[in-house]
Amino acid sequence: MMLDFAKFTKYSKPGPRYTSYPTALEFSDTYSYDAYIDKLKNQNINRPLSLYFHLPFCRNACYFCGCNVVFTSKEEKMLRYIEYLKREMEILSRHLDMSREVIQMHFGGGTPTFFSAQQLQEVIAMIRSYFKNFVADAEVSCEIDPRHINEDQMKVLSEGGFNRVSFGVQDFDEKVQVAVHRVQSYEISKAAMELARKYQMKSVNIDLIYGLPYQTLETFKKTLEQALTLNPDRFAVFNYAHVPWMKKTMRKIDETTLPLPDEKLQIMQHTIDFLNSHGYKMIGMDHFAKPEDELFLAIEKGELHRNFQGYTTKGGADLIGIGLTSIGEGEDYYAQNFKDMKLYEAAIEEGKLPFERGILLNEDDQIRQYVIMELMSNFKLDIARFNEKFDVDFNTYFADAIAALQPLADEELVTITDRSIECSQTGTLLIRNISMPFDAYMSKHAASKKTFSKTV
Repeated sequence: MMLDFAKFTKYSKPGPRYTSYPTALEFSDTYSYDAYIDKLKNQNINRPLSLYFHLPFCRNACYFCGCNVVFTSKEEKMLRYIEYLKREMEILSRHLDMSREVIQMHFGGGTPTFFSAQQLQEVIAMIRSYFKNFVADAEVSCEIDPRHINEDQMKVLSEGGFNRVSFGVQDFDEKVQVAVHRVQSYEISKAAMELARKYQMKSVNIDLIYGLPYQTLETFKKTLEQALTLNPDRFAVFNYAHVPWMKKTMRKIDETTLPLPDEKLQIMQHTIDFLNSHGYKMIGMDHFAKPEDELFLAIEKGELHRNFQGYTTKGGADLIGIGLTSIGEGEDYYAQNFKDMKLYEAAIEEGKLPFERGILLNEDDQIRQYVIMELMSNFKLDIARFNEKFDVDFNTYFADAIAALQPLADEELVTITDRSIECSQTGTLLIRNISMPFDAYMSKHAASKKTFSKTV
């Protein structure tokens, strides 16, 4: 795949990554606690559940990280958090039918494996005591820092039904690692991969990031070559989002050491070519998998889905977010827990779910959500299916968006017909730009340069 660097640089502008639509910027406390509880109580019991648990603790800061993290080395803080998770689930059980099928569960962080094997076992047993109807092929996954995983922990995860893990590697170059405050040798990552294989994890992903301090095309080539020797089932290769106005730890990065846009584009092109030449195919945004992977099979059928946990084949589920800052998603709402630990605990002390804010989707939101998520997941939109689903004429409803996409169509980045919108292979790399014209909220953020990360 040959990229026109001038063309790509032209399209580089701030834009959402669309893990949701509307994005979290639109969440507010005008969506009330009572309204959220009413949604939980009246969910369609025939829809399955997807569970997200946020385990927020890390020992030290990785300067590139955009996650909601609590830095600590005190075990009592983790034990206290487990107790509040239990109390949160007990309150949740008063409002949600927890006998519904669970088709997906994810542990995110922070560093979930910062918890000991015994603590992880306690958390998993606690979850299974409330949610007893996990389907046989449930997708159960955990984010893992290879520096914080041992055999006892991996065994607990395996015995607890986990079948997928994702290892944070980012870059193997020592100079880059020092600059982002995350020193992690190849041997540490290799040992973690060997544990995952020993305990028969069905799918293992490796996260890499390009755009970090001191990275060059040559250094990242070496990282890719080393990562390939670990033989993961999937790669997620992210464009570093430098948002120091949002994340204070990013201010510790010397911006003069970040690779220039041309260098980043060369890294991106080489990454795509390198992984393609070694049997990995691009799926969704930033992700690569072997052709036999279920995600690749899903995109071939146009059935890939996207939520806060990433890309999945498990669509049509209500996402329940549990723990500090977790986000839940229903058919027509998003709900987020408190980000502040004191407020999170105070709500639970009052016998309430730690809900802070959210949004109720109106009809226009739901229509646009469908379009954006279809494009983000499958790189195409079936217009006839859309018209049938919403009883709306797509071309009339989105006349402005279609007009806004015309320059990209003229450059053959996207093809627009009466039957479909479909990205070219090169256009998939600008999928955020292609999705943005369908976003009704973009106009109010257009003037701000400190809202979203850049698309390229």
